[in-house]
Amino acid sequence: MRDIANEFYEKMRVGGTAWIRPVAAKGDTLASFQDVHDQVRRLADEGLIAINTIKRQDDGLIDAIRIQKLA
Repeated sequence: MRDIANEFYEKMRVGGTAWIRPVAAKGDTLASFQDVHDQVRRLADEGLIAINTIKRQDDGLIDAIRIQKLA
């Protein structure tokens, strides 16, 4: 499993924001994307990013997360 949150973090500038979504071309599925929430929480706990928004579908599955790079 790839570390999607870290991939986004490395490409972002400090203060920048980004939406993280599953990319089917890279093999992401909505079910596998649920683990990204844990990855994002780890980065937030370390003070590297802030989680701005978490979008969920009607069934409760996360389909997008908006983050902001702090450091």
